[in-house]
Amino acid sequence: MTSSGYRLLAQGEGGLVVELGDAVDPVVNARVHEVAAAVRRKLEGDVLEIVPTYRSLLVLFDPLRVERAGLEARIEDLLSELPVRRSRAARRTLRVPVEYGGAYGPDLESVAAHAGLSAEQVVGIHASASYLVYMLGFTPGFPYLGGMSERISTPRLHSPRPRIPAGSVGIAGVQTGIYPVESPGGWRLVGRTPLRLFDPRRKNPFLLAAGDGVQFFEVDEPEWLDIERQVNGGAYRPEWKS
Repeated sequence: MTSSGYRLLAQGEGGLVVELGDAVDPVVNARVHEVAAAVRRKLEGDVLEIVPTYRSLLVLFDPLRVERAGLEARIEDLLSELPVRRSRAARRTLRVPVEYGGAYGPDLESVAAHAGLSAEQVVGIHASASYLVYMLGFTPGFPYLGGMSERISTPRLHSPRPRIPAGSVGIAGVQTGIYPVESPGGWRLVGRTPLRLFDPRRKNPFLLAAGDGVQFFEVDEPEWLDIERQVNGGAYRPEWKS
């Protein structure tokens, strides 16, 4: 990383990577999304797609129409104009109901054993943290959440499951996340939410966005099933707090 706080790297003939940090950090991630928004606003006619990640963004362009050197210069100008923030707070926080353990969280006991804790302690730690959505990826609407306690950090499964139900809450290393759709996956499953993080029938199909916060809270099976019925019937209103 240069002294100016960023690095531009070529990614094939039609890609440019803007690196804004060397670590997974909420302030660096905020910078990524600020730069991405600025590129969308001011360079919309010159870029094909923008893909933000934890600490960098990929800018795709048509090399037959846009000169790389000129695009790099314009991005450098944008970077010099944007103020550097020293903190990052979630803009809004979604409260996510979860039933932990049992059939909904088949790996809860193994996470507890790895951490040297009881299952109840793992649930308490997991549900007490405030999480930040760093980015969406892997499957439509999958939120990569930062802020989990290292006390319950657990490696991925050696062999991924071929099918993980939508709504499953998993742990992989120091990350936690929610599977929005049924898919394969190797994260340790500790619970499941009845909320739909991805629904193509909604005007905005994604319930969460990068920059949002997430706070889990434990529910029992009757509460879970009641929320599921409300979600399926279109009556449930997600609980947001600012």
